[in-house]
Amino acid sequence: MFSTQRACPVCATSYAELDPRLFSYNSKHGWCPDCVGTGVRLSKEQRKALDDSIRDDDNKGREQTFAEPELDDVSDSACPSCNGTRLNKTARAVRFGTQGAEGGGQPITDIASLSVSDVRLWSQGLALLGRDADIARDLVPEIQGRLAFLEEVGLGYLTLDRGAPTLSGGEAQRIRLAAQLGSNLQGVCYVLDEPTIGLHARDNQILLNALQKLSDKGNTLVVVGHDEDTIRRAEHIIDIGPSAGKRGGRVVAQGSAQDVMDCEESLTGRYLLHAMQHPLKARRETESMPKLIIGGARLHNLHDVTASIPLQRLVAVTGVSGSGKSTLARDVLMLNVHSAVSQRSTKAGRDADDAGKHPSWVACQSLDGYQSIDRVLEVDQTPIGKTARSCPATYIGFWDTVRKLFADTLEAKARGYAAGRFSFNTGEGRCHNCEGQGVRTIEMSFLPDVKVPCESCHGARFNPETLAVTWRGKSIGDVLQMEVDEAVDFFAAMPNISHPLQLLKDVGLGYLTLGQPSPTLSGGEAQRIKLVTELSKVRDDVTRRGQKSPHTFYVLDEPTVGLHMADVEKLIRVLHRLVDGGHSVLVIEHDLDVIAEADWVIDLGPEGGQAGGRVVAAGTPEALVRIQTHTGIALASALNRKPN
Repeated sequence: MFSTQRACPVCATSYAELDPRLFSYNSKHGWCPDCVGTGVRLSKEQRKALDDSIRDDDNKGREQTFAEPELDDVSDSACPSCNGTRLNKTARAVRFGTQGAEGGGQPITDIASLSVSDVRLWSQGLALLGRDADIARDLVPEIQGRLAFLEEVGLGYLTLDRGAPTLSGGEAQRIRLAAQLGSNLQGVCYVLDEPTIGLHARDNQILLNALQKLSDKGNTLVVVGHDEDTIRRAEHIIDIGPSAGKRGGRVVAQGSAQDVMDCEESLTGRYLLHAMQHPLKARRETESMPKLIIGGARLHNLHDVTASIPLQRLVAVTGVSGSGKSTLARDVLMLNVHSAVSQRSTKAGRDADDAGKHPSWVACQSLDGYQSIDRVLEVDQTPIGKTARSCPATYIGFWDTVRKLFADTLEAKARGYAAGRFSFNTGEGRCHNCEGQGVRTIEMSFLPDVKVPCESCHGARFNPETLAVTWRGKSIGDVLQMEVDEAVDFFAAMPNISHPLQLLKDVGLGYLTLGQPSPTLSGGEAQRIKLVTELSKVRDDVTRRGQKSPHTFYVLDEPTVGLHMADVEKLIRVLHRLVDGGHSVLVIEHDLDVIAEADWVIDLGPEGGQAGGRVVAAGTPEALVRIQTHTGIALASALNRKPN
């Protein structure tokens, strides 16, 4: 018997009338009470943090959703109450579909676990009659349309309940684009900043076709980008330059791609006209090299992956967006190698290493070949500092030498100044008005804070007494405001200072000032400064007599993000220098110029999501072209470029 009152006549259990909020895990009406809609097992502290956040949102009058706070060390295990579905028991009990049959139909959690393509097929197969058909008349086409847009941008493999933190950068970007494609708006000006970041060359074309559709609907698209395909597809190009920093900031060329190529001053035009020739450096052999071998890697969408990575070589991990590159390289390989190397750094760990013991491997069955690695370093694009007092000179480490140089002058000795006097972080030498920052922050009511140059030191960071000491006619404040290109010549007689400065120039950062505040640096600039710091260590290691240069395993996740084609060439030369210094470099990359320079390529796929997570090819770039994987097909054009 069924009750029409949503109540049981036997046990008196009753249920409220069904409401759309019941099926939302962002609403307190629908979320699982134990995991609060997160789908994972929470500790008492994490649960309390969420409860406090919910209470705050309730006080602000937000009834439907709440902003989830940052939770540290969230477990990967599913919530035992909802099995990771995020919804409460009542929501999971509601079934849609076959009527009349006991247990018929499907709960919403079953639908959410399907891929975008499968849900669209399911919606097309719905056979609804009468009242159900009337209700679904407008809803089903809307659902199918939105799913079609996700498929259109190449995301048909994603499941609807996929957690946002597990999405790659390219997947998240395309989800946002699909939302705009489905809006059917006209007369809108869209501004896209590097939309091709995190996209494979094949997915790039899918994205560009989607952008073309937005344009064809009567919208204007302003795209900030460095990608060659995007530039060539544009109907109008505005090239800013001619260089970077103070040497840029003006329109060098504009018009069609041909107009930009015809402009001799345009660096972009030069690279469009004369593409990079590969290889820049002769391919290194890999057969005789020791190898890092990982076996049975299983995490996210990886399907029992076994891979061999030649050491002391430049290795690229490639594949379409969502194929599992970052999972394999960072979450499995780097994590386990770092654990093994860290264990060896302790005496107990060295004893265990000699006995053949190792840490328990995470998300893989075996790992071998790590014994020759002395340290593991991920060189990412996170800022090198959060305050204005942090700058390239202090991060790379040559500022201490500059301070000692000024302290050794006759003027400094006569005044009794030591090296500490020339520090803008502490001491008597810095400007007391701005405390060595060179700027003052003015708080504005109802508006963002405003930073203005310090009226006492005018950005020099030091007080007048300190600035009175000069070396070769320059004060310590003048040195901070020097560009790298000028500083290379100024400190030419001081190798400890001029060498890292020359490296900064080599990676294309000659336009930066030595005291440029770290928060004003882009991600690409910060990453190249980190690489320069490592390159300067390579030189130091080589000059140490009788000591073995520590073998470092570098991992870089898409280092070409935000880089112009000219900067990509400079980055490639830096990576080659690291390998020439005896180190191993593993790069997760979509940029064809970087892949074409690799000594060995591990290509994952064949597709993204569950259709990926397998090694489809491993070998030299030329071998990939012969195998004709998605990466190999795209790589053929880069390797077969003819000089103009």
